[in-house]
Amino acid sequence: MRDLLKFITCGSVDDGKSTLIGHILYDSKLLYADQERALELESKVGSRGGEIDYSLLLDGLTEEREQGITIDVAYRYFTTDVRSFIVADTPGHEEYTRNMAVGASIADLAIILIDAEKGVLAQTRRHARICSIMGIRYFVFAINKMDLVSYEESVYSKIEEEINVLSKELDLKSIKIIPVSATEGDNVTHGSDNMKWYKGEDILSYLENVDIRGNDKEKGFYLPIQRVCRPDHLFRGFQGQIESGEIHVGEEITAFPRLEKACVKKIYVGDTECIEAYKGQAVTIQLDREIDVSRGSVLEKDSSISTSDSVTATLIWMDDAPLLNGGNYFIKLGSSKIPGVVAKILYSIDINTGEYRVTDTLQKNEIGVVKISFTDRITVDRFKDHKTLGELILIDRVSFMTSACGVVEQYDNSGQIENGRISDKSRSASMGQQAVTVIFKKDKGIDRDVLWEVEKKLVLEGRYAYFIEDENISYEEKLKIAEHLNKAGVIVLLQSDTTDLTGLLSDSKTHRIIYESKESDKDAIASFVKKISAYEYDLSKEALNI
Repeated sequence: MRDLLKFITCGSVDDGKSTLIGHILYDSKLLYADQERALELESKVGSRGGEIDYSLLLDGLTEEREQGITIDVAYRYFTTDVRSFIVADTPGHEEYTRNMAVGASIADLAIILIDAEKGVLAQTRRHARICSIMGIRYFVFAINKMDLVSYEESVYSKIEEEINVLSKELDLKSIKIIPVSATEGDNVTHGSDNMKWYKGEDILSYLENVDIRGNDKEKGFYLPIQRVCRPDHLFRGFQGQIESGEIHVGEEITAFPRLEKACVKKIYVGDTECIEAYKGQAVTIQLDREIDVSRGSVLEKDSSISTSDSVTATLIWMDDAPLLNGGNYFIKLGSSKIPGVVAKILYSIDINTGEYRVTDTLQKNEIGVVKISFTDRITVDRFKDHKTLGELILIDRVSFMTSACGVVEQYDNSGQIENGRISDKSRSASMGQQAVTVIFKKDKGIDRDVLWEVEKKLVLEGRYAYFIEDENISYEEKLKIAEHLNKAGVIVLLQSDTTDLTGLLSDSKTHRIIYESKESDKDAIASFVKKISAYEYDLSKEALNI
């Protein structure tokens, strides 16, 4: 069985991605006779004056052929005497960056094309950064259109310097720089007489021989459960694909997130019973006792994975509407899908410089680092440790469109599941808000009527808020009630006659804020409380004194 390499071609608009792959297929005699004949006929009315337009082999949409650009991801499977390949030819236009990110998510290697006349562009940097975020560790930078710069070595050397700077910035582990002409075939499937100064491999030779086995080493065994198989009352099996390691009959496994243990009774690969199974195999596993396992659970052994209800993730924002603090989404991670909220946008990453920029919004195609809270604890790990449990997408809860994709950088495992009860933070996240008690001093001129109006405005605008104003309840009792309401995820408004309230900030197990602004207008107060509830203030560090 031949080794399989999955790779992606990307780069800026009209850098020659489709032409490069089409030329590989044509030169390698990997086309059927009717495909080759159709290509020759269509090229006669193409954009190359009757010469073969290799990009037509991949640009299948009418719009792609009319405009001469790639819009959708084109997947092609081909094989040589040495290796089998799956290539994702992706679009270069910034508008279709989301399509490129999808292609990168399945790839082991990226070929990034660069126009020799233009050098490294913003879209080149964006695609290189996205590929790196998606876990690609092997890069080929193909400096294309060398025929248009008279195959000058000096042009190649200048762009090589730019690539090396970019490589250091992104900490790319393995890069190969190859000068090519995708239309003329120089250094595509064979060496070039026009560039005798280049002594390295051509594109196809490198793809056939590059060793990527060090790219997917993960610790231990883990199996995300996709389906529970129950054909009759005598059999209950758990189905999915093994993402790492191996498993044998008789071994003890742990079922996450409940952390229950059992031993493997039987293993089936297809309908064949086996004594062992390995990474990449789709299996059905039967355990020796009944435990709580369903879709979204993970069976593991010696993997050091964990559970968490919040993560820090790097996201590529794909939606036309911007990402804001407090946005509610479905989070797809592994085989789990769970409601969650973007609690805080920490910063965005400048595509050109790699600088971090403090922001409270992400626009389409921007890359940023965010804090995400889930409504319950799920099985998770850092992307660099266990890929499948560290990659996620955000799904719009109304349109069900994919809004973002990203990877987990860190997760919060400060607490463990206690009797399966949902955490306070998860309750707040399920409501799409940050729970807090805001205390108003009567001597600031904010009376009961104002707070009634504030409460009304908050509730009508989708916040879960409650003003505790019963005169028959002592202030200490109100604080206790407020604490319970905060644990339930509710925003509490509270009045106080006490002048010195500093002791209240440290005594509570929930967040309390003293409102000391002279602004007593109900709209201004409501706006302030909404900002707090929308995660625009970090209450995890210390209570604020406003």
